[in-house]
Amino acid sequence: MSTKSPSGSVRWLTPDEERAWRAFLRVVVAVQTGTARDLAAIGLSEPDYEVLSTLSERPGRTSTLGEQADKMGWSRSRLSRHATRMEARGLLRRAPDPADGRGCLLVLTAEGLDALENAAPVHLESVRRHFIDRLAAEDLTAIEQIARRLEEPRGAASRPPDGRPSA
Repeated sequence: MSTKSPSGSVRWLTPDEERAWRAFLRVVVAVQTGTARDLAAIGLSEPDYEVLSTLSERPGRTSTLGEQADKMGWSRSRLSRHATRMEARGLLRRAPDPADGRGCLLVLTAEGLDALENAAPVHLESVRRHFIDRLAAEDLTAIEQIARRLEEPRGAASRPPDGRPSA
C-alpha cells in the first residue's frame, strides 16, 4: 500500500497510517469473527440479529425493506433475499407497504421476538468478551469519538493545515 506512484498523484499511506489502517482491519475482523461465531452457535447470523433487534425497536415492530437495507448498508435486493430466508424460518413476515406499492414491510413475528430474546444475552456476553471488557473506559470514549468523526460527511469537520480532522 505504501508503494509510490510514478505520477505522484496518489496520496500513499505513510508507514504510521498504514499500520493504523491494518490494525483497524484486524480489530474489526477479530470482533466480528468472535461475535458471529457465538451467534452461529445459537442458530443466528449477525445480519439475522441486526434485523431482529432493529425491528424490535421500531413502532409496531415493523420497518420498510428500504429503511432496513439503508441501516445495514445493504442493497434492497440483498436484504430481500436474506429476509426470504428469515421468513422461511418464521422470524419475520412481509406485508405490503401502503406508502409504496412496489415496496414491502418487514414485520417481526412472535417467533422472531422469542429468538431475539433468547439471543440477546448470548450476544451481549459475546460483545463484552470480544470487545468491551478488553478495553479501558478511555478507549471506549476514544472509539466513540472516532466513530462520530468517521460518520460525518466528508469535509464536514474543520481540518487543520495537515489535513487531519481537528479533535
